[in-house]
Amino acid sequence: MRETYRVELESVIEDLVSMSQDVQVAVRDSTRALLQADDAIAERVITEDEKLDRVADDIEHRCFSLLSLQAPVAGELRIVVSALRMVGELARMGDLAAHVAKVARLRYPEIAIPERLRPNFARMAEISEQMVGTAGSTLRARDVEMAETLAQNDEEMDDLRRSQFRLLLGDEWPYGVEAAVDVALLGRYYERIADHAVSMGKRVIYVVTGAVPAGAAQWP
Repeated sequence: MRETYRVELESVIEDLVSMSQDVQVAVRDSTRALLQADDAIAERVITEDEKLDRVADDIEHRCFSLLSLQAPVAGELRIVVSALRMVGELARMGDLAAHVAKVARLRYPEIAIPERLRPNFARMAEISEQMVGTAGSTLRARDVEMAETLAQNDEEMDDLRRSQFRLLLGDEWPYGVEAAVDVALLGRYYERIADHAVSMGKRVIYVVTGAVPAGAAQWP
């Protein structure tokens, strides 16, 4: 019975890793929709997000079932509790990718991002996509050192976000209010994707070491 329980735990982790790969694709595709004004890709990302939500619901249900089947202890309990948190992080990242796609669809056939800021957003999207992939790889390998690199990547994301605000709040913003709102929202979406990836990495550290990482005082 206990061996079956461990197999089911590992199955949950595998499905979380698979979900992270789907989210990574969603981030990549939503960026293509945004920067290329591709309405078809935007629509696909939005539709796929509904599937991601169903996957998240299934994983969450299985986690609660695992909690009720046996009283998990020590490492097993950390895995189940962390999995419940991580599935929420992944679902939210998928939602944020869908939000990007919805802005792309709303502004179609125009590109929502002013030309001057497109390199900034391309880099921000690249970092977000990489961080989602790293979060999934970190979970699969239970790699604490890899998890710690996520916070370092997040620093560049913060720098890119600050540069957006410098332009938005400067006297030379020539693109109007609508574009300003789009830039502010879209930048926030990518920033939050990165934040959720960092949170996943901290959860992996907690699973492996049992220690609550800095900045996570409200855990588990």
